[in-house]
Amino acid sequence: MQSFFIILAVIVLVIVISAFRILREYERGVIFLLGRFHKVKGPGLIIVIPFFQQMVKADLRTVVWDIPTQDLITRDNVSVKVNAVLYFRVVDAQKAIINVEDFMEATGQLAQTTLRSVLGQHELDELLAERERLNADVQDILDAQTDGWGIKVSNVEIKHVDLDESMIRAIAKQAEAERVRRAKVIHASGEFEASRKLVEAAAQLAEQPESMQLRYLQTLTEIAGEKNSTIVFPLPVDVLKDFSRMLGKE
Repeated sequence: MQSFFIILAVIVLVIVISAFRILREYERGVIFLLGRFHKVKGPGLIIVIPFFQQMVKADLRTVVWDIPTQDLITRDNVSVKVNAVLYFRVVDAQKAIINVEDFMEATGQLAQTTLRSVLGQHELDELLAERERLNADVQDILDAQTDGWGIKVSNVEIKHVDLDESMIRAIAKQAEAERVRRAKVIHASGEFEASRKLVEAAAQLAEQPESMQLRYLQTLTEIAGEKNSTIVFPLPVDVLKDFSRMLGKE
């Protein structure tokens, strides 16, 4: 009889000890009383009545979910492979446990379908050049859809956009053609600006013939100074006349 009481005491002690639970700062316990939601407890020391109450833990830390590579076709019919990373956390433990069977799996699957849907509405150039805007679009959609699950999507980042070799070569050719076009535009702009300056210089020299003759003599001086050789250059009579007239004015 005494052994029976000892066994009974041990069982009661085990039950009492099992009623005490310790939850960390980032954990919450969703308590069910006879199968019905009772309350959310934690952090710290809590008591769960055995046989009558059950507790399901929820982790409130930010989860980093690597979205697997997704095959998609852009709006301009280019096939690409895209993968991304998703950051989310539980903000309402009650909704996360009750409203969805597995909030981790549900959020991950939703992220994959949303990523394909959003990026498929854009052209390849936008996908490569406007990642920040596309990240924000995917985040807003996910955040709105997971709100009923007690989930907050804090960020979505597109990591890689992989293209096949033929598309890479096509993009390289396009970039080369764009560089050639810009070079031609710059060259043409320079030629146009130079022609304008030459026209202005010609008009200025036409107004003062003496300046034209001085320019003529200056050119002869520059040519003679380049090499140690004799240069025979015809000197128009008009130059001598204009030069004499200039000396006469002095």
